[in-house]
Amino acid sequence: MLNIVYHILFLLFSIYILIESIVYSIYEIKNEKNVFGGICVIAFSIFCIIFCNIVVWMH
Repeated sequence: MLNIVYHILFLLFSIYILIESIVYSIYEIKNEKNVFGGICVIAFSIFCIIFCNIVVWMH
């Protein structure tokens, strides 16, 4: 039971980090006119969040 709680907390924390990185990438795209950097931040953060959650939930 406690293991499920830790998994859910990790999932919620990783979703929070994903939202923060998307907000930063939108700032990069709009204000800094760095479209490639913003897209890279979005893609890398989505990949990392998915991979980390798969590893945590499989363990």
